[in-house]
Amino acid sequence: MSTIYIYIHGESEISLWGLSGRERLQRTAASLKQTHLTDNPADIPDDAPALLLRADHLYDARVISALINLQEDIVLCNQSSIAVAIRTVGKNVPTLIEALRSAYTPALSSIKQYTLKDLQLGIQQNLKKKEPPYILSISTINRKALEWELFAGSYKGVTDLVTKWLWPIPAFWATHLCVRWKITPNQVTLFSLLLAVFAGVAFWYGYYASGLIMGWLMTFLDTVDGKLARVTLSSSRLGDVLDHGLDIIHPPLWYLAWGIGLTTTAVPLANLELLVWLMFAGYIGGRICEGLFEFWLAPFVMFIWQRIDSFNRLITARRNPNLILMTVSWLADRPDIGFLLVVGWHGLSTLFLAWRVLVAWQIRRQEGSLTSWMEAIDPVRDRQQLAVRAFTRVPLAEKNGSAVANS
Repeated sequence: MSTIYIYIHGESEISLWGLSGRERLQRTAASLKQTHLTDNPADIPDDAPALLLRADHLYDARVISALINLQEDIVLCNQSSIAVAIRTVGKNVPTLIEALRSAYTPALSSIKQYTLKDLQLGIQQNLKKKEPPYILSISTINRKALEWELFAGSYKGVTDLVTKWLWPIPAFWATHLCVRWKITPNQVTLFSLLLAVFAGVAFWYGYYASGLIMGWLMTFLDTVDGKLARVTLSSSRLGDVLDHGLDIIHPPLWYLAWGIGLTTTAVPLANLELLVWLMFAGYIGGRICEGLFEFWLAPFVMFIWQRIDSFNRLITARRNPNLILMTVSWLADRPDIGFLLVVGWHGLSTLFLAWRVLVAWQIRRQEGSLTSWMEAIDPVRDRQQLAVRAFTRVPLAEKNGSAVANS
């Protein structure tokens, strides 16, 4: 694929999460391969592919990627038939730039017109969800709504119950504070790392109350750093490694420290070493099951295969559900029961995941491939289904129609 030139037309001084429309498009384009941003249309070679975008609109990044991958000249229109993007070649750019101001110019009459539905965008594998794409006009009237749209769009569809239902509102305002105070996602992740270490030390010495406070704050910031990176388009390789590495490594170490800490209490466990090994076996076994599914059986994660798998992700033995068990046991003044519950829940969760891998293997042998339940649903049309309501959302453009698109 040859390099595609991107030209951003117009301006938008309205800031969304600290970025103007032009700055947001520039960061999006910079993150894509084989693209070249230009401020001068005359620099685009006549036969080079070109993409014309409007700085006064908010684009779903998936839309820009899809337009880049197209092999034909098209004009993309919003719900009110207003031209919001044009895919063409360099020799046509001077004529078509002005056409971005209106969908009814003669210059557009000979170009194939697309709508967002024509782009046929499907599941967002990285966020484990399916949502209709959007292109929305940026204005002072809908600024707050657009910021919420960007934030909600950065959230995973399938995740644990705490992240999904408890953290969104406080995380939204915490992300706003980070933008206002110019705190970067990597700084949030590093603070999370420190909290994870201090929480583990507190658990080790039996200071469960302080450890739980730091642990819950760490899990909250683990939500904030990812959302901050996505809404400000400031993700980095280092941040990704730190965030995912921390997510994988610290939970079993917390559980180990919690068990060791029981020796300082009135309720130590007799077979602690055996229980620790069982916990590690359950934790590693669960991760192996997830890996086998994703890298051997299907091109997507296990938790978006069938509806039961998505509901299972809400409560499976990951950090946040286990932290609930630990917190409840501490409140009941029985931290020993909390450790036993974590060990037992790991075992049950891993057995369930192993069963799902076996079922998936049998189905793939019979049918040749696996498909996600999200492939067959429409997040707007199928709202009456419980799983659709639980794991998808209706984007702003679909809620408010063309009024939002043109406000």
